[in-house]
Amino acid sequence: MAIVPTPLTDHQYRELTGSLLAAVEATADRWLQEGLIDIDTLRTGGLLELSFPNGSKIILNTQPPLHELWMAARSGGYHYKHAAGQWLDTRDGSEFFDALSACASQQGGRTLRFRPPG
Repeated sequence: MAIVPTPLTDHQYRELTGSLLAAVEATADRWLQEGLIDIDTLRTGGLLELSFPNGSKIILNTQPPLHELWMAARSGGYHYKHAAGQWLDTRDGSEFFDALSACASQQGGRTLRFRPPG
């Protein structure tokens, strides 16, 4: 599936990825406070590492020169471009938050649902 990315300025890209990483981090922190699951988060600039109780990780990494968002999980590596208001996989067109939720659920051993900011 060919993704037609939304043209973004560098500033728009930074704002979108910054709010996305903040939303993912806030969700994991909320789950920890609620006692749902203990996912440790470590954010360094445009990189967010999620560490699961079983020792596995999901790493989200911004790629500013490409205006992409990358995800590395147990199931593989994924690249996303912003198109039509969503982050879509450059290979199969799947939506980022659906994929992140599926990977986190598999690695966390329970149903976990991440949602877009806003």
